[in-house]
Amino acid sequence: MKNPKIIKKASPQFSALIAGFLLLVALSCTQQKNDSAEDEATEAIQFTVQNTLSIARTSEMILISEENLQNNFTDSQQLTYRVFIAEQEIPSQLNTKGPDKGLVFVLPEIGANQELNIELRASSDESAAVYPKLTQAELSHKFGGEFKDREYLEGHFENVDSLHVPAEHTDHSWYIRYEGPGWESDLVGYRFYLDWRNGIDVFGKKVRTPVLQDVGQDGFDSYHEPSDWGMDVLKVGETLGLGSIATFENGKARRVDVTDSLYAEITRNGPVYSSVFTRYSGWDLPSGKTDIFSNISIHSGTRLSRMDLHSSNAIDNFATGLIKDAKANVIKSDGKLTYSYLATYGPQSLAEDNLGIAIIYPTAKLTQDTEDALSHILVFDSSSKKLSYYFLAAWEQEPGGISSQEDFTKYLDQEILKLSNPLKISVK
Repeated sequence: MKNPKIIKKASPQFSALIAGFLLLVALSCTQQKNDSAEDEATEAIQFTVQNTLSIARTSEMILISEENLQNNFTDSQQLTYRVFIAEQEIPSQLNTKGPDKGLVFVLPEIGANQELNIELRASSDESAAVYPKLTQAELSHKFGGEFKDREYLEGHFENVDSLHVPAEHTDHSWYIRYEGPGWESDLVGYRFYLDWRNGIDVFGKKVRTPVLQDVGQDGFDSYHEPSDWGMDVLKVGETLGLGSIATFENGKARRVDVTDSLYAEITRNGPVYSSVFTRYSGWDLPSGKTDIFSNISIHSGTRLSRMDLHSSNAIDNFATGLIKDAKANVIKSDGKLTYSYLATYGPQSLAEDNLGIAIIYPTAKLTQDTEDALSHILVFDSSSKKLSYYFLAAWEQEPGGISSQEDFTKYLDQEILKLSNPLKISVK
């Protein structure tokens, strides 16, 4: 689900706009330059976005690819970009690293069957606009102490851009703050364990502002207790948690466990989009070792995280899934759309209240819907050595949170409908 040559729509409908953006191949940029030496040069691209569905869509992320910017703007790397709808500026950011290189912005809303006129302006003015920070990705580990018997003693936490995980590190080493990278939107936060477990967990949020920078600072496990910002709401244990990377082997799910080394990098930490890259080197499988490359991304206004996977060598299958919980009901879509979902809903949170979790996946890639003793499992074709899917959590204590299975199901039905019916992009 990578960029086409011109513009790609990202998430919650990250990949769904691909077909529409192909229409921009013939895009011709209109340059609006002021001949006055005192004024900065300005160029602009104008296009329309059309919603063909009879429902409104909110927080739709669009990516104008790095290649598109280079093709349509002189000295594209040196320019400052701004996006406007009816002269109202929409927050945006330029990504130079990560899975979505180019200019990212999020449409606040597009009405049922509506067509929007959008203008992208580029200027040599070096002053960048400052937007509210609605997403975050971070990785923090200790400095100033030392490992002893695979535990890190003393020291203090500092945020870093990347980390080659030390060989001494394992689960509960007290070395990495909340045990791995974290990422969040204004609606929900996530983390995964950067060790042999490699499980994905959920931070339920009671506020719309960034919270990860404070999580775990006042005690390693403090986030398991209710606080003003929220709490860890999912018990992962040995299960697939929420959307963890796995393979289906000998009748059960196997997470990315035995590896030669681990490397993680915060590839983007921006106001409307954030992403985390991880390299699992030498995953030891029966078919031989392989390197797994993972890109996880999120944008403002959505609960959905997108997982993009690539294996360096052929593997038998990709798998992912959800924790089994007797307190939660299983919900599945009918498989008639391009995207489908597997979900559970019920009083399964660590706060003992309602939590919905789900995987949204490309229907055509699914080869098996199964389970083992611990998890509900989805198995996917791996012939391309690539897979992309989404995962999400909805906690009832969110501001305006989903508080019933009926509403959660309606929400999921709309998400896969939007993913399966991309917005249409055309030159004005």
